[in-house]
Amino acid sequence: MSNPLPSAPAPATPGDEVDDALQQVEHQLSLLWRRARSISHQLSRQVHPDMEPAAYGLLTIIRREGPIRLTELASCIGVGKPSVSRQIAFLESIGLVYKEADPQDGRAQSIRLTDKGEEKMHQVQDARRQVFRERLGEWPLEDVQTLAEYMGRLNAVYGDSLVKDTQLKDEQGSVEPGD
Repeated sequence: MSNPLPSAPAPATPGDEVDDALQQVEHQLSLLWRRARSISHQLSRQVHPDMEPAAYGLLTIIRREGPIRLTELASCIGVGKPSVSRQIAFLESIGLVYKEADPQDGRAQSIRLTDKGEEKMHQVQDARRQVFRERLGEWPLEDVQTLAEYMGRLNAVYGDSLVKDTQLKDEQGSVEPGD
């Protein structure tokens, strides 16, 4: 009696290859997000020992965008106004942001960094950029540019879905004036 010949593995179908590639993307993104959360936690503590990473994220947006309304800020990160409002109250209490009348609508308020907030963010973000230089400094410039391009494309795809989700929430709920 002879042993049957081992069968060759079935050829991969294009769908399998796509699934494998997407699984690798998902794995790498999960790993990156976990590490980014850890770094955000560390950075937020450098700004203030009681700061949550979510508040640090708000500071980065306020610094980048300039004066911004609470609803716009909430929309940028895809969460509700109450969550952002709580974080802004904390940031106000430690002197990193302040509210002012919105010049385009006196009923609304804009949020901006204080001088102290600007200085703290400058220090922390300079330190963060230095870490990027240390970790990616030996990569060829073209690779760093390609990485930035691909990450930009990925963020755009996720940003588009975030905008759609926020618009859907706004259509289902009501937006209060003067935020």
